[in-house]
Amino acid sequence: MHRVEHVMGFPVSLRVDDVAGIDGAGVFEERADAVFAWLREVDERFSPFKEGSEVSRLDRGELSPGELSADLTEVLDLCEEYRLATGGAFDVRLPGRGLDPCAVVKGWSVQRAAELLTAAGLTRFCLNAGGDVVVAGGPWRVGVRHPEAADKLCAVLDLTDAAVATSARYERGDHILDGRTGHPATGLDSLTVVAPDLTLADTVATAAFALGTEGVEWAASREGCEVFAVLSGGRVLRTPGFPTAPPAAA
Repeated sequence: MHRVEHVMGFPVSLRVDDVAGIDGAGVFEERADAVFAWLREVDERFSPFKEGSEVSRLDRGELSPGELSADLTEVLDLCEEYRLATGGAFDVRLPGRGLDPCAVVKGWSVQRAAELLTAAGLTRFCLNAGGDVVVAGGPWRVGVRHPEAADKLCAVLDLTDAAVATSARYERGDHILDGRTGHPATGLDSLTVVAPDLTLADTVATAAFALGTEGVEWAASREGCEVFAVLSGGRVLRTPGFPTAPPAAA
């Protein structure tokens, strides 16, 4: 069964293949309702673009660190971990800009949504949030968009119980900044990370993109991560364990 909704500024699709295991369509709708309710809650609480969100209130100085929710504290701790790990290239507090933890919130929240499904007994599903994907069961075939052609793929993955995230400039232009310079990150057209969960995959992909070409080796060194990168100019780098799917049978 399948449902698509627009949440947090991008389409989110949920496909569940083991409906029989949860006793039919009615239960699927309940599980899907819980997933999308959680994602809408995250948008209200953590969006830097909503005046009343917890993030906006913190940024305006209306909340002290001791007044933050456990969820936001967890997200900000992850932000700080990756700021330190990248020597400041990944930074959610850039000078002249408000606090914006979206680079962590997206993967973190979608991973939490997937865990809601797993806790409810689902064993085979695909949750796709604007191209960042977490799957249970498998194998699932997941395409990675070519950075220069929206109608082409540069890789097809074979995933089981894993997540994949891509950072690139093809959808939103030069939106990822190198926190060390304050300027758009350069050197990469796209960088895809496969990891055991989407919190890791999405944050590593964004942080590595902010690092530029040095981010490929940095991402590959992160435990549990496999990497596929398209450098400016078209050169492709990939780690040996990147799970490319075998060609489809003729």
